Amino acid sequence: MRGTWSGSSVSSVSADAPQSLVQFRALGPSAPDVSSIGYGGMHISIADRPDEPESIRVVHAALDAGITLIDTADVYSLGAHDIGHNERLIARALREWRGPRERILVATKGGSERPEGRWTRNGRPEHLKAACERSLRALGVEEIDLYQLHAVDPAVPLEESMGAFARLLEEGKIVRAGLSNVTVDQIERARRVVPITSVQNRLNPFFRESLDEGVVRYCTDERLGFLAYSPTGGGRLNRKLPAHPVVERLARAHGASPHAVVLAWVLAQGPTVIAIPSARKPEHARDSASASDLQLTPEERREIDEAEFSTA
Repeated sequence: MRGTWSGSSVSSVSADAPQSLVQFRALGPSAPDVSSIGYGGMHISIADRPDEPESIRVVHAALDAGITLIDTADVYSLGAHDIGHNERLIARALREWRGPRERILVATKGGSERPEGRWTRNGRPEHLKAACERSLRALGVEEIDLYQLHAVDPAVPLEESMGAFARLLEEGKIVRAGLSNVTVDQIERARRVVPITSVQNRLNPFFRESLDEGVVRYCTDERLGFLAYSPTGGGRLNRKLPAHPVVERLARAHGASPHAVVLAWVLAQGPTVIAIPSARKPEHARDSASASDLQLTPEERREIDEAEFSTA
């Protein structure tokens, strides 16, 4: 499952799958190119998740559309009793897929817990070591392509958490290290301890803190991959996009879905930005992949920049 392929902008998939043009971007320093649109697996493992056969079809639809980056986490589950659900699901989907598995890079995360279904943080080194071992077993691999700290634990010095990542790299348990939900200062502190390949933060027209606080710019300048999660807003905000006057008009102009237009806007925020939308249905996964080569003009991007996106 280790991602070592660095290819052109055309994805080759299984012989009977529909062909799709997908643009590629470097994941980060010393990392392979991956599709500029990835697939985030969370929503096929949390509440209201589809059944397992449908979930497998969703992942296969993303892969057949040319997506080569899958993002998961040990805590994408219903709770502590279900830890590793999404990782096991992704592993099964890859085993059963008839395409070139060696092209797929799987990123997972550690540093969170799900006691009684709640979301909590645990950045203690011993927890990270145990979580990584569990993820290796769930994914069925000997090394994890990209292992990310899910969130900084305020009760644990960041340097201690990243020290655990440094040891996992030395032991060959992980190939690359990443961060999630971090500030520029936290990225710099982490990089003093261990090489960082990518940063995963929220970015969409409703929530632009990663732009306003300089994280996207920092990743651009340092050539770190920026994995944009919740790129269309997530949940109820995602459902507001079809009625947004600017997005709806641009969607009609491009013959695309409103969600694809917003994904194109996210990609336009920087050359190292990679969007990782989730999907519960195969058609939604295919639609997300279609945004990879949707080009907005500078004026169209400004229209979205200047439009109001209410979270009310």
